[in-house]
Amino acid sequence: PPRNGPRRAARTRRLSRGTWYVAGAAIAVLFASPLLFGLIDSLKSPTEAVQSPPTFFPHHPVLGNYTSLNIGGLGVDRFFLNSAIISAATVICTVAIAGLAAYGFARFGFRGSRALFVVMLAAIMVPFQVLMVPLFTVLNDLSLTNSFIGGILVITTFQLPFATFVIQNSFAAIPEDFWEAVAVDGAGDWRSLRVALPLVAPGFITAGLFAFFAAWNEFFIVLILLSDETKYTLPVMLTTLLTGTLGSIHWGILDASVVITALPCLVLYAALQRHFVRGVMAGMGR
Repeated sequence: PPRNGPRRAARTRRLSRGTWYVAGAAIAVLFASPLLFGLIDSLKSPTEAVQSPPTFFPHHPVLGNYTSLNIGGLGVDRFFLNSAIISAATVICTVAIAGLAAYGFARFGFRGSRALFVVMLAAIMVPFQVLMVPLFTVLNDLSLTNSFIGGILVITTFQLPFATFVIQNSFAAIPEDFWEAVAVDGAGDWRSLRVALPLVAPGFITAGLFAFFAAWNEFFIVLILLSDETKYTLPVMLTTLLTGTLGSIHWGILDASVVITALPCLVLYAALQRHFVRGVMAGMGR
């Protein structure tokens, strides 16, 4: 019967959608399982953590692994605060500088602007390791080694090209009619920027999230530039927990530190996921 055609098409669509949901759920479980196992293991006592055969759920959950997180008498709160300071400052500097640069590239074209934009993006391909020696020399001459400011400046510098790219595409997606309407109302360049900010907010949030993740998880730059143990961040602290007494590994404490390190990233992404997806689509769609 003719009616079977639409029914078959609807059934096919539901089956296709269900397949995508199952595949997406499987991938989500695959990526979330290491963190879930780490959270479970962080609640095990040292004896139970090395028990063979291993237990899935802790028989007697303990929080001692979290309270034992310290290096040289410094608690995990100190390293958490250091990471938060560097990450927050990096996000602010990256978003502010990249936002102004992106607005300029999108609104004020000049001869060679496209070539300059491409050269700026090419900096993404230059890793920090290549510039480590000259950067360290310059920062040392400026007395910015072993300083949060030096680390923030370096991390921000390496985040600016991608952040400018994402935000610039968000500005470029705004129709020209919008800028003409704002100009007719008598708005200058700065007021036009303020009016356009709500429209490009996803791009700013995306750039800020990428900058936060990079600064929060940065290890090499912090290890090279910061020599004072009291200024270490969480990733650097993790390396000191890999080996314990006589080369043993305290898995419970290590898993607890991983959970504490990953938690802020998960919370931020969950809270800003909708804006993040919109910002990525705007940044990659051109």
